[in-house]
Amino acid sequence: MSYKDRLRSTKTSSESELNCNSDTQCCNNPCIESRDGDNVCLNCGLVIERNLVGNERRAYTIEEVNKRRRTEPRWREFGPRTMLPASKVDSKGRLINARGKTLFSRLSKIQNSLISSIERNFWEAKPKLKMLSSKMNIPDYIKETAWKIYSVVAKKKLTMGRSIDGFIAASLYAAIRVHEFPRLLEEVCEASMTPRRTVHRSLGMVVKEVLPLLGLKYRPITAEQLVYRFGNDLGLPMETQKKAINMLVKASKNGLLRTGKDPKGLAASVIYMAAKAGNLRKTQAEVSEIAKVTEVTLRSRSKQIKNKLQ
Repeated sequence: MSYKDRLRSTKTSSESELNCNSDTQCCNNPCIESRDGDNVCLNCGLVIERNLVGNERRAYTIEEVNKRRRTEPRWREFGPRTMLPASKVDSKGRLINARGKTLFSRLSKIQNSLISSIERNFWEAKPKLKMLSSKMNIPDYIKETAWKIYSVVAKKKLTMGRSIDGFIAASLYAAIRVHEFPRLLEEVCEASMTPRRTVHRSLGMVVKEVLPLLGLKYRPITAEQLVYRFGNDLGLPMETQKKAINMLVKASKNGLLRTGKDPKGLAASVIYMAAKAGNLRKTQAEVSEIAKVTEVTLRSRSKQIKNKLQ
């Protein structure tokens, strides 16, 4: 018996077993079909058998590719461009004469002239954004939003005469604020090794000129979001974090003014007070270091909140 005959026999036997199982377990009128690796009855929705993904069939035409594709590419990665090195030897190690050097120099100039400025910008910016996102452990959907923001920045030519690193950090922080992800501006500046002043200036241009074009809304970070972030970093139990949230809500209802106050200081103060009330040893230095605030700010905010809780 040939391989094709044995393959057909195994297929018919598996289908017969499947029909037997469907008669005993499925509905009265089974209609078995393979969907996403599972054999499913279309009438009652019962999953009869799971198929493990093995060796995939190769696709040679566009129709086969579209039919057998299970994933979709999200964003194009700008890979390394063609560079003609100014080396003195060829691929076989032989010396290049003067005429060959002149030829390759001319080809290198032509190659650089064919690449537009925005492509050069993307080739430099994409790896930096990818490295910064992986360094800060940023989810992919936020990284995609950041790249969309930076693409508009580059197309509007806002980076001309300005720092690309600053706009990359600003685009990432703007995407973080759009999706309300608990990350601080100081962390982005520290991870990108860019001065805060540069990132803040770039962030202002992004919020003013880019986000309205994309229909995105910049949402400032709140103290409630930072309470859970600081509590997890300090290793506090969930009961202590909920107690800190209740303190903050009660103080706000009693007239605590939040305008003009950094939410990091408010979150750090209620975390410190809740940990102290729960007999958890957390010093002011530990809390202020996690929250990126000074101990003076921590003590003053704690005093203001304590007056509103009485």
